[in-house]
This record gives sequence, structure tokens and C-alpha cells, in this order.
Amino acid sequence: MGKKRGVKKSGAVTLRAVAQHVGLTPGTVSSVLNDAPAAKAIPQHTKNRIFAAAHELNYRPNFFARSLRKKRTYTIGVIAEEIGDAYGSMVISGIEAHLREKNYFFLTVVHRHDPQLLEQYSSMLLARGVEGIITVDTSLKQTPALPTVAVAGHHKAKGVTNIVLDHKRAAGLALHHLLDLGHRQIAFIRGQAISSDSADRWEAILEVAEEMKLPIRMELTVQLTGNDPSPEAGYQVTKELISRRNCFTALFAYNDISAIGAVRAIREAGLRVPQDISVIGFDDIREAGYQTPSLTTVRQPLRKMGEIAAQTLRERIEGRKDYPAVIAVEPELVVRESTSVAMPHPGWC
Repeated sequence: MGKKRGVKKSGAVTLRAVAQHVGLTPGTVSSVLNDAPAAKAIPQHTKNRIFAAAHELNYRPNFFARSLRKKRTYTIGVIAEEIGDAYGSMVISGIEAHLREKNYFFLTVVHRHDPQLLEQYSSMLLARGVEGIITVDTSLKQTPALPTVAVAGHHKAKGVTNIVLDHKRAAGLALHHLLDLGHRQIAFIRGQAISSDSADRWEAILEVAEEMKLPIRMELTVQLTGNDPSPEAGYQVTKELISRRNCFTALFAYNDISAIGAVRAIREAGLRVPQDISVIGFDDIREAGYQTPSLTTVRQPLRKMGEIAAQTLRERIEGRKDYPAVIAVEPELVVRESTSVAMPHPGWC
């Protein structure tokens, strides 16, 4: 075929080089590669030629030139309570997937529920030119200066779109499952007070239990403390629960991580899951299906929630005016091996 025009053998390939390669103007190539409004008038077969050439030449857009030209940073700030926990990592994975596809960057900060760090990091993100903010399991106390989307924020504020789970539906799925298996003596692990989901989830459980005429006994209720994202917290409170010697045949844990710790504590007490005590978790993290026994849980679509948050924020940054105040997502019950029919007369208590 001979030599291609304008192709460099080494170094970064420029937009002009791609234009020369296909015999078009740099403006036409730029419009197509940047999906500019002017690209709508360009025939699809021409667009295909441009995309093929960019791929062949390994063209990479100059981010800084693009930012200066459009006076934008294409950068989003992500404020998370914890980055290494199963919950936060799945949400951030969804955020990353959408932003990568749309050629946005994001900066992540972790505050661990320290209000001083939260304020400091919020200011740092603003100083670095982010165009919007996504919060994960973080309660905002004041109206943000930029467009903001909160995943599990539970705080209504002007300018904030909240991505929330239908907690009442989630509580109903879990409790109806246990009642259908014959469980009436159910223990509960409540979430840490610092977790933004904790209060709403517990209120939903109380409301659904009342409608089902299912008594919730305080002696069968324990609460996670601290901010350790490992199963240790669930392990410790379940040991305390068992030591009280109050009968229960099922345990509804605040999340999958605490449920995994609970299973360990139950086994150490010489009991079996689910034969002696059924255990149900919440979230459906990746590890839930690979425990022994595999964990029955209420799934909230964490990765999808991250993708929705990123898409909603990007659309707002790019000019969408009619943003929603709340976007609700639906839970799903995932039945695995950790729940079974209740024993009529528990022998351990």
C-alpha cells in the first residue's frame, strides 16, 4: 500500500498526524474524536475511517490541551469513608468504569468519619479543580459548592442527588425469608452509628417487624462499634450475643462483613450454620458467595450504584438542569447455604 502520509515512526502521535493520515482537516478529526456537535454532520463512514486511523496510530488525546481549550479539568472528586472495604471498593469500581469510558479522571480521598479530615479534604479537592463530587457512605453537613451525588448519604441538601436503597423493601425480603423458614427468635446486628446507612436500615427493620407482628427483643440485639472494616467487629458482638444464653435460631447482620465474622463466632461456640443458627447478611459483596457456607444476603447493586452516581454527576456537569434529588435502587434477596428451616427446639440455649 506504500507509505502513509504524516505518520511518525516514533514519539507521540498528534491530532494533525491523524488528520494527514486520513486526508482530512484537523478540525474535522477533532470534532469526531471529541464527539463535538459539529460531528453530527459528518458521514458515519468518515467517522469510521477516523476512529480506525486513531486506533492504528495509537493516538492519545492531549489532556492538558483539551482542558485549556475548553476551560475544564474533566476531573471528579470522590470522598469515601473507607477505600479498602468491600462496600466502598465496589461502589468506586462502578464510578471508575463509567468515568474511564467518558475520559474523566477522579481523585479519591478517605476521611474515616473524621469531620476535620472531611472538611480538609473537601477543600483540597476544590483547590485541585474538580468539577463535581461523589460521596460514598458520607453524611454531608452543609450544602456543597459543586454539583454533588451522594451514595448512601441520607441527607437532603440543595444541589445533592442521593443514590439510596429501598431499605424497607430490603428488610421485608430478609425477614419474610426467615419467617417462611419458621424462624421467630431472630437476633440482630445493628450497624455502627457512624455509618450513614445504619439508622435508616434499623428503622426499616423495626417498621417491617411491626407490620409482621414480629417482636424484636433488645436482649437479642447488638451493635457494631468502631470503624474496623474487617469481620472482627461482627465476630466480637456475636460472641457477646451467644454468651447471653438467650435463644435465637437466626441472625440478621448489618452487612456481609459482620455476617462473616458472626459465622466464625457461631462455629467457635460449637454450633452449626445453618443447622443451629441461620445467618443472613446484607450487600452481597464478592466474597459472600465463596464463604463456607455461602452467605444468604440482601443484595444492593453496589457497582451499579457507583455507575449511576458517576453518570448522574457527569450529566449535571455537562449541563443537565433537571437532576433528581433522589434515585432509588431496588434490593434483591440472594438465597444461599447459610439459612435453613428453623429447629423447633434449639438445643444450645
